[in-house]
Amino acid sequence: MKCPYCHSNNTRVLDSRATEDDTAIRRRRLCEDCDKRFSTYERYEDNTVMVIKKDETRESFNPSKIISGVVKSCQKRPVSMDQIEEVAKNVEVKINHTGKKEVTSTYIGELVMDELKDLDPVAYVRFASVYREFKDVDSFYDEILNLKD
Repeated sequence: MKCPYCHSNNTRVLDSRATEDDTAIRRRRLCEDCDKRFSTYERYEDNTVMVIKKDETRESFNPSKIISGVVKSCQKRPVSMDQIEEVAKNVEVKINHTGKKEVTSTYIGELVMDELKDLDPVAYVRFASVYREFKDVDSFYDEILNLKD
């Protein structure tokens, strides 16, 4: 496993345990070169859901993309990494419960926004501004008014 800090392949597993919902194994790792610690998750692949992107290309669903986007939206907000991972897990569960082999990125974005709306309104507006490609202040204003309803 490559270290996300120094990109070395010289890492080792310190601890392994199942996640609370038993759908993955969380591994705490240590980079032998830079001494930084990080977590990885090992999940089974049984039903690969394909995501249809806006440009009509397709790729496998990847929860880490959700985590990455939500982390950016939650910068300097009182939202823990556990809460962010919970958002990604909830979205993944909803996608899997559709029973579909393909879902649109638009559908995924709406699921993420539904989760963020309850978690942190500021993070929700940040995510929505990128997801919906706000062009002006009026777009922000309209979204905030919708949030208050």
